[in-house]
Amino acid sequence: MGLTVGIIGLPQSGKTTLFNALTRAGAEISGYPTSTVQANRAVVQVPDERLQKLAAIFNPRKIVPTTVEFVDVAGLGQAAEGPKREGLSAEFLGHIRNADALAIVVRCFNNPAAPHPAGSVDAARDLDDLMAELALTDLASVEKRIETTGRKAKTGDKKVLEELDFLKRLRAHLNEGRPASELEYAAPEDAVLRELFLLTMKPRLYVVNVSEDALAEAGALLEAAGADGKSAGNAAGELACVAAAAQRARAERTEGAAGAEIVAVSAKLEAELGELPEEDATEYLAALGLPRLGADRVIQAGYRALNLISFLTAGEDEVRAWTVTRGSKAPVAAGKIHSDFERGFIRAEVVQYDDLMADGGAMKTAREHGHIRLEGKDYVVKDGDIIEFRFNVSR
Repeated sequence: MGLTVGIIGLPQSGKTTLFNALTRAGAEISGYPTSTVQANRAVVQVPDERLQKLAAIFNPRKIVPTTVEFVDVAGLGQAAEGPKREGLSAEFLGHIRNADALAIVVRCFNNPAAPHPAGSVDAARDLDDLMAELALTDLASVEKRIETTGRKAKTGDKKVLEELDFLKRLRAHLNEGRPASELEYAAPEDAVLRELFLLTMKPRLYVVNVSEDALAEAGALLEAAGADGKSAGNAAGELACVAAAAQRARAERTEGAAGAEIVAVSAKLEAELGELPEEDATEYLAALGLPRLGADRVIQAGYRALNLISFLTAGEDEVRAWTVTRGSKAPVAAGKIHSDFERGFIRAEVVQYDDLMADGGAMKTAREHGHIRLEGKDYVVKDGDIIEFRFNVSR
């Protein structure tokens, strides 16, 4: 099963434009804030050029990439104008509570035809507003759990009392507007957090939406910030907005928060490129100095946020990519294919994709060069491993 990414953001952030650029789904875009709670959904293939190159070697009957489902919901912040903010509605929450990660769209472009709801572009302010609303939503979930657990605690059960104490500490943390991912907790409390499906526990990916003119510079700024840990203090206009978002993402990584990846896109440009033949779109991107579509970069950043990698299987039947968590051992990877593979795991025959390509794509040559290895149950799978599992369920 592929991963699911919920796309959220303030109204007029370009969120649905990004969704259309990522998925080519053609969802309706509103020129004004809307309070609808309906969601747009689409499944897209994860781009992986390794599959096509392996297919040229093995001539399989089919090629099967991994997939990502994107879920686009209406702009957040609708409750900000009311006298009392209570977080997202149950129906709204239902669309994204099962998402593996959240892609938070941050508007950094200026467009008088679609004015920012707050009157100006400000990444720090917008992210504060978004995270506050997510925290309020989580707070409502925690309050309900406290009511239920509080009734059970009257029996004096020690475990229930410990859970209640943890929930009250979590409530106090969320009341400060802080994400649950920044809370320190013990291993037994992790089960409680998983049951709550808290939005602020989910890995976060910040997608800064800029104009076409600023895209190349925004990408360079994020790359530099990631390399030296510094933001562009003298940046102005859209780039100042990008720098502020980068500073936020870097701070979250420092604090150990889940997610905190960041990527720059021009959703409008991406949507326009989607209307062009692939060859023309590639040439236009190259002219802008951009090697890949923003859709590819968003997916890759999502994989990093979730700490995911892909291993590959290749043969005459199919060439396929499989997704596992980084650090997974060989039997767990085998179980992604079939539970029998994990249960009866014996050995894994492994060759790294880069080694196979260096050997001219010939398995015989790779074996002669010692690039094909037999690994046991303690082997940690690497991104790009091409694996054939040996198993015996009768053991």
